[in-house]
Amino acid sequence: MVPATRAANNIENTAESLQEDLARLELQKRALERELAAVAAHLDSVQRALGALSVLMSDPAGAARSTSTGDAGRVQVEAVRETSPLVEEPPVDSTSRSRAPEQQQYGQLTEQIIEFFAHAGDSEVRARDVAAALGRDTDSGSINAVRSTLDRLVGTSRIRRAGRGLYRAL
Repeated sequence: MVPATRAANNIENTAESLQEDLARLELQKRALERELAAVAAHLDSVQRALGALSVLMSDPAGAARSTSTGDAGRVQVEAVRETSPLVEEPPVDSTSRSRAPEQQQYGQLTEQIIEFFAHAGDSEVRARDVAAALGRDTDSGSINAVRSTLDRLVGTSRIRRAGRGLYRAL
């Protein structure tokens, strides 16, 4: 009778494991859907910015005037910003140019984690589970980035530590 009990126990363990996988995959699906929506919104803003720039480029005389007079150039840049509020100013120096993608990714991770906890309810979650839900559990560096961000968010009181290695929404 022991083999039948062992088989039942194996089935129960497999079912529990599959339930955990299902929950993790549902969280990951929601995170990917949010990321897709953000990419679609960014694509739209880039298309609008390119449209505004193409209007500026279609008037070569206006472009020549803007290079000879600083004020006209600023007015045209402001016109582009008005048509596409998501267009950012170019970096001022090479240091900020090299840091810009890192800062954008850094802020994106923070926002993804905040969004994750907004949907997590009152449950306690490990850093590894957050990383898995965000699709960032491919290597230890990615998981450590999530841990560091979680610790920073705890420090700024945006989430709270529920225990050793556990985090919870406020």
